Amino acid sequence: MSSIPNLLAVARLILTPVAMALILGTPDSQGIRIVATTVFVIAALTDFADGYLARRWQLTSTLGAFLDTVADKILVAGALIALVEIGTVSTWVAFIIIGREIAIMGLRSVAALDSGTVPPSMWGKSKAALQFTAIAFAILRLDIVIGPWRLDQWLMAAAVISTIVSAGDYFSRFRSVFTTARHKD
Repeated sequence: MSSIPNLLAVARLILTPVAMALILGTPDSQGIRIVATTVFVIAALTDFADGYLARRWQLTSTLGAFLDTVADKILVAGALIALVEIGTVSTWVAFIIIGREIAIMGLRSVAALDSGTVPPSMWGKSKAALQFTAIAFAILRLDIVIGPWRLDQWLMAAAVISTIVSAGDYFSRFRSVFTTARHKD
């Protein structure tokens, strides 16, 4: 457990409630939003660092993959829930993104029943980068309006689209998991 990549995933888990508290703390204070964005971005960067270091140093493990996945989902869900609470992100946006994350974790669980795996795809990696970017801008809430929406709203729309596309990609590539998996209660 004490490898640096695993510690980075644990750091991401620890930083999530800190980011949430800052988001919820004083949403009208630009200074607090900057601090909250900084904490969130640092947590998001640990996602890229832990995977990179685990592969580079050949420290990949089942525990590490689990920690990384769970930490990512908790960071995204926690930030979105806090942003919904302060009225910055639509409940539907949070529902779609969090629902997709749960569905893909379910897909991975079903695959694991038959000793299969569902490796990350380029769509999944792009989705993660877009979600992290959109959430960071939603926390920061810059006053940049492009047409009918603010910049963070456009980025969140792009994140939702990539979330849906990546879910479709995973389920189409791994649909055989559902026909070969056996119920083991």
